[in-house]
Amino acid sequence: MRLLEPGDAEAIQSLANDKELADTTLGIPHPYPEGAAFHFVQARRDAALRGDGYSFAVKRKEDGAFLGIVGLHVNKTHHMGELAYWIGKPYWRNGYCSEAAERVLQFAFDELMLNRVYAAAMTRNPASYKVMEKIGMKFEGILRSHIRKGECYEDLRHYGLLRTDARGY
Repeated sequence: MRLLEPGDAEAIQSLANDKELADTTLGIPHPYPEGAAFHFVQARRDAALRGDGYSFAVKRKEDGAFLGIVGLHVNKTHHMGELAYWIGKPYWRNGYCSEAAERVLQFAFDELMLNRVYAAAMTRNPASYKVMEKIGMKFEGILRSHIRKGECYEDLRHYGLLRTDARGY
């Protein structure tokens, strides 16, 4: 994994424009606006320079294919970060997301010295919250009708991990 680079915008644009992917993510619209990926990459690079957040390209070791993104939005005041991720549909169910998310957790606790990392997923997206469970995050509850996606309100499952809970951190 590495921080996003401008050259990733084309792959992001292509993968993020998938209706099924957008339907189960908190922040990806459909259709994905033309040119939005370039602006997203620049904003995330600026956030990394400020230390406010980090977005990492998930790439396959064998061939360097761009698979998706794992990000961490940092709240410096409270020493915590929000983990967020997506993997392009062609790469689902291969364990890529769990592996990448675990590495970002390690970065959050070892490099950034955060006290807490949390994440959320729609209740109708078990693949996403199973990633959280697989990397050791603890279920903290459901926020009912917490976000609006399209014309529907969505319940969110929230997970968290404290530095003192984390494996080997």
